[in-house]
Amino acid sequence: MASPRVLSGIQPTADSFHLGNYLGAVRQYVTMQEGYDAFYCVVDLHAITVDYQPEALRRRSRVAAAQLFAVGLDPDRSTVFIQSHVREHTELAWVLICLTGMGEAGRMTQFKDKSAKYGESSAGVGLFTYPILQAADILLYQADKVPVGADQKQHLELTRDLAQRFNHRFGETFTLPEPHIVKGVEKITDLQDPTAKMSKSSSSPGGILDLLEDPGPLRKKIMRAVTDTGTEIVFDEENKPGIANLLRILSALTGTPIPELETRYAGQGYGTFKKDVAEAVVETFTPIRERTEKLLADETQLDRMLAAGAARARKVAAETMEKVRDRAGFLTAS
Repeated sequence: MASPRVLSGIQPTADSFHLGNYLGAVRQYVTMQEGYDAFYCVVDLHAITVDYQPEALRRRSRVAAAQLFAVGLDPDRSTVFIQSHVREHTELAWVLICLTGMGEAGRMTQFKDKSAKYGESSAGVGLFTYPILQAADILLYQADKVPVGADQKQHLELTRDLAQRFNHRFGETFTLPEPHIVKGVEKITDLQDPTAKMSKSSSSPGGILDLLEDPGPLRKKIMRAVTDTGTEIVFDEENKPGIANLLRILSALTGTPIPELETRYAGQGYGTFKKDVAEAVVETFTPIRERTEKLLADETQLDRMLAAGAARARKVAAETMEKVRDRAGFLTAS
């Protein structure tokens, strides 16, 4: 019996993944290689929905792919590729756009959030329609499961609606994807504003921990992390959000339950605790950074790995689009 297929994508919009990306998504990608037919793509087409520089996009796409391999994705067990290397993504997106109502697309909360940030007058049509491209990403590979966080559930619902609409109108074509809710995913917050999510788009440089950062700056950021005026190391999100965030980080990286950490650090000051958090981060990030640098030092080999992934992805995508073209009524090219 074939393994269920899982698909996820990550944007190349920064020069490094950060701790929130790692714990919330990328680390789970590695786990899901076991028991799933795993497809992971660097979604460079999504990255151009906001202002960008072409050379930066090219560089960041390679950096993102290198990090995926560096954290443990095995090209023999997972299909890792660049989204734009499979042209069927945009072809299917257009078919689905033509099935999507304006009001339906306008209800996507992430468009409202992002257009408010960039200014509605300067927000492009791509930003408005990107959830439909995301639906095409998923349906193209007949994914059974899609890892989703709270901010993506609405997009998966749209994906399912569009799949059902196409199937009802033109015949059974698409698998209806189910959400894959990863248990125990840690909510990592900004080190300087522990009430806000750690995010490349909104966190200050001092509030974010990058996977490719050197040990010195990582330690400095953690030692300077906002806590409170007390000295007790307890998990209290309301009154001690900074300490709660650091406890979450240490627990996630060491596998030690938070109550056990509270007992271990009872009566100790913040200094010792923060040093231990910093060491856990550095010990996790250093081998990933070193493997990423090694992969980037041989771009030819990295590009070969991505080309192999794209070839496997195109085979699946082509089969899906052949059905879509036929059922939607397009003439077959002679």
